[in-house]
Amino acid sequence: MADEPHSNSTVILGGGAAKPKGESSGMHQNALPVGTMLGEFEIISLIGEGGFGIVYLAQDHSLHRKVALKEYMPASLASRAHDSSVTVRSERQRETFGIGLRSFVNEARILAQFDHAALVKVYRFWEANGTAYMVMPYFSGQTLQDVLRTRDKAPEEAWIRKILLPVMDALEIIHEDKCYHRDIAPDNIMLLADERPVLLDFGAARRVISDMTQALTVILKPGYAPIEQYAEMPGMKQGPWTDVYALAAVVYFMILNRKPPPAVGRMMQDSYEPLTLSEMAGQYSDRFLQGIDKCLNVKAEDRPQSIAEMRIAIGFGPSTGLTEQALRKSKKSAKPAPPAPVRAATANTASDEASTRDTRLPLLIGAGVVIAAALAGGYAYYAKHQATGSDATVVAKLPDTPIVPKQAVPANKAATSAAPFNSAAASVAAPSVSPVPPAPLFTTLAAALDGANAAADTRMGVSLEAPKSLVADSALTLSASSKSDGFLYTYLWDQSEDRIYRLLPNEKDPDNAIKANSTLSLPSSKSAPAWKFAAKEPLGKWRVFSILSEKPRDFSKAAFTRQGDFLVAERKALESRLSTAGLPGLFGTPQCAAGLECRDHYAIGSAVITEMAAPAVKPVAPAPVTKPAVPQTAPGKKKPDSEREYMKRLNKDLDNLLGK
Repeated sequence: MADEPHSNSTVILGGGAAKPKGESSGMHQNALPVGTMLGEFEIISLIGEGGFGIVYLAQDHSLHRKVALKEYMPASLASRAHDSSVTVRSERQRETFGIGLRSFVNEARILAQFDHAALVKVYRFWEANGTAYMVMPYFSGQTLQDVLRTRDKAPEEAWIRKILLPVMDALEIIHEDKCYHRDIAPDNIMLLADERPVLLDFGAARRVISDMTQALTVILKPGYAPIEQYAEMPGMKQGPWTDVYALAAVVYFMILNRKPPPAVGRMMQDSYEPLTLSEMAGQYSDRFLQGIDKCLNVKAEDRPQSIAEMRIAIGFGPSTGLTEQALRKSKKSAKPAPPAPVRAATANTASDEASTRDTRLPLLIGAGVVIAAALAGGYAYYAKHQATGSDATVVAKLPDTPIVPKQAVPANKAATSAAPFNSAAASVAAPSVSPVPPAPLFTTLAAALDGANAAADTRMGVSLEAPKSLVADSALTLSASSKSDGFLYTYLWDQSEDRIYRLLPNEKDPDNAIKANSTLSLPSSKSAPAWKFAAKEPLGKWRVFSILSEKPRDFSKAAFTRQGDFLVAERKALESRLSTAGLPGLFGTPQCAAGLECRDHYAIGSAVITEMAAPAVKPVAPAPVTKPAVPQTAPGKKKPDSEREYMKRLNKDLDNLLGK
């Protein structure tokens, strides 16, 4: 629970729990120790550490409140000196470090000048100890992405409006000042206890440093980033329409539980599924769905050009927040950092830099996630980007503000107790992994399997044990182990035949239920009579894969037909179905109770088996027959008695024959 529920509390993006001092973590090597004093702020614990900054939970001894204190600390460019100040690693990196520092301060200046409940608030910022700091409120909450994960069905339109309208109001304010967010996504919108949204992440320092050290790299979120963010090209400039696309993509995700296909891919082959033609059509107003589809046009000129136009397109009417005159008044009345000696610094403004993100810094405090702006993760895509524009920034500087080590004090229990991501205990060192949904349609089976692997929930855990090779005419045996209760569906892609078989369940073995922490053998001992799948000509490779599904699945949309004991599909026929129906053409769809949202949770295990020819059998040569040796009688010796007796009988028989 927040200390100040009425305040515009804060700001850290990520997903690991803060650890008390003394727990080991490679992420802590640059952090200041607990008890350090920065002016009137005393560090209580570490909230999160990323590649460009560190966020602490601190006690403001002047105003007697807890705050989130962010320090500029680009680990690739600088290190911690013996006196705890920040020093550049080498002279050749000094310029990049300095530009990032000015951009960090400029970010704080931008955030400090706006005053809206859905925008991050900066209390104060200053430079000291070779670096810079900003102070923000803190509170408990969850990202929109995490909230959606806990829901059993898609949110109603009224709930989406409740979340969307304050964010749109906040964007109108910053757009009026020619400032654009450019990183709107479900994990950059935090919901407080009363479900009030706060828009996060204006990571200007990250953007500038990325531009200088990775000249051809732009870090963005595919699915949420419009095409103009991939490269600055003539006729594809960024503006309010850039945030319009991203915000509409968030709504798309809220409704379908998947993000739109990446914009760069849509330029070549648009596989976007309009909301008006989706399975959710009819559950939301037509104008709302049509408006979101319009906002997600690939070409910027085909989208609403401002938040005001977006409101009209989706049927929200005029601004529900402050009037334009009131907005200007609120900005003029917004107070920057408190009076102090100042100096001018020139830096690229956040409005003229492509939004990039490098590190996800999750944090759990008590029952909710503490969010601190601008320490969030992203996905790297290659594109040319050139930051333009600059302005003079007035920065409050606190000269001679030393870093004062103080005897460590017990960390705030609510902030330092370990708790898992979305339930009970995670480490700051381990970034949260969110399954990445695949594109809805696929042109090849291999791409579909790769996409399914990318979208799988690794926490469910399934492993497949199979032989590396199998001799022709030998029967296949497999075993699958699961960490979760579920239903096992096992497939075999015979690449020499170009056919796909569903081995389990089958006619003889329909029971595919599996319990957590157990192993299922294929064929199972339950099947009667036991089924058999043997290696045969033509020989080649088998790709075997098992999907562990949280719910039983319906295969009415799949491309398989019954042949003998198994379901079978030709690869070309299956790929044709994948190109129109997506993964349901292969894996079917989860079966859910009527009226409930079907969230498709599954895990995948796979193996490759090589068919081998049976070794040739060489005929066994018969043993040579040896004739018994005839005994020879040495000269001068008598023949054996048996031979004499034989001769006597022979002579006697001859005498009788002749009548003698």
